[in-house]
Amino acid sequence: MKQWISNSAAETEKIAREFASALRPGDVIAYRGGLGAGKTAFTRGLAHGLGWTGEVTSPTFALVHEYPSPVPLYHFDMYRIHTLDDLYMTGFFDYLDGDGILAIEWSENIEGALPGESITVTLQPDGDERRIITAEGGGRF
Repeated sequence: MKQWISNSAAETEKIAREFASALRPGDVIAYRGGLGAGKTAFTRGLAHGLGWTGEVTSPTFALVHEYPSPVPLYHFDMYRIHTLDDLYMTGFFDYLDGDGILAIEWSENIEGALPGESITVTLQPDGDERRIITAEGGGRF
């Protein structure tokens, strides 16, 4: 397990940029944290750490955003996914077989479909801006 303290969204992004260097194609990151916990800020740093130079936004209505960097990043929002049929419609299982990294917001909604070697990143608010960020799993954390 690895833990960081972030005091701002910019620090969360910096932590995620450094975290990206430990990732490999095929990794699945399962986020834990409520609304406003910093999941999208973490993903923004992750995408930039993987080489993406464009904008990163929450895929709330699109369900998945693709960031074609040297190691592609696929950013899912599973907030509205409640059944296995819903999950199949996102194309999630096809992405698992790809060569990119999956970052999944609201991963608790698809808990049973996550690979056993997923990396769990928990973002826990501790005040207005401060976040406790914990990574565990994947055989490296």
